[in-house]
Amino acid sequence: MKRGVSLVLALGAIAVTVPLAAQTNWDSVSIRTIPAGQGVHMLIGSGGNIALAVGDEFAFLVDDQFEQLSAKILAAVRAATDKPVRFLVNTHWHGDHSGGNENMAKAGVIIVAHDNVRTRMSTDQFIEAFKSAVPASPRGALPVVTFAESVTFHLGTETIHVIHVPPAHTDGDAIVHFTRANTLHMGDTYFNGRYPFIDLSSGGSFEGVIGAVDAGLRYANDSTKIIPGHGAMASRADLQMYRNVLAGVRDRVAALIKQGKTKEQVIAAKPSAEWDATWGSGFMKPDVFLAIVYESMKKK
Repeated sequence: MKRGVSLVLALGAIAVTVPLAAQTNWDSVSIRTIPAGQGVHMLIGSGGNIALAVGDEFAFLVDDQFEQLSAKILAAVRAATDKPVRFLVNTHWHGDHSGGNENMAKAGVIIVAHDNVRTRMSTDQFIEAFKSAVPASPRGALPVVTFAESVTFHLGTETIHVIHVPPAHTDGDAIVHFTRANTLHMGDTYFNGRYPFIDLSSGGSFEGVIGAVDAGLRYANDSTKIIPGHGAMASRADLQMYRNVLAGVRDRVAALIKQGKTKEQVIAAKPSAEWDATWGSGFMKPDVFLAIVYESMKKK
């Protein structure tokens, strides 16, 4: 089973409403391109949102969704610019963000990611939350440039800072700041308008997600366009609201843990009920989300 497809099916096992699993006919997927700041575009298809930045000499991508969509993604890039894509940054290792790596590399693109992304992609993985075995990626899909803390790209007059955040969605997350465009790609540390998935099997941490959001907020102002890993383009106010919800859930779950409640008792207490109608409408349903939050916080 292909890496990207296996993750789609695994997500679908959790909830039939998961957006990735709902799209099994790749031919029907279209790639939409919307403005995301000066020289930056947001590409929306099936999987994690993509950022495209265009310079005078070359183009730069953040994430590449699934291998089955590579041709469509490259066509969308060509529709936006005649510049070749030279670099692509993976925000983390999951197949809905890195599944097109091998195809992109064959097209001459240099893949860049955090050290832990290459490590996880190089070996078989198991996502406990979905009981999903994910085989190692082929050698051609692996990032060829890795970094420990940060790396900077100079795209003409655009300066792009790629910053590793401490374990959050996974242990290899990066956020990407386009300084001139005033655009921020948060990867899967930000699920806009829905509860996030925290991959504890990949070193993720619920409180780390809050920390990653805090890092993003430091780069953002009221004019910043924020590209989430999943969901619509956002503003700083949207990201702050997400942070407020996560912090509220954290505080309530922490209080229940302090009382000695079990995971089942925490879920039954419905500490997220205030936000469930809106934030629990994605593929991370409240009970599943709370179970992950509990397990993450008990590891402290």
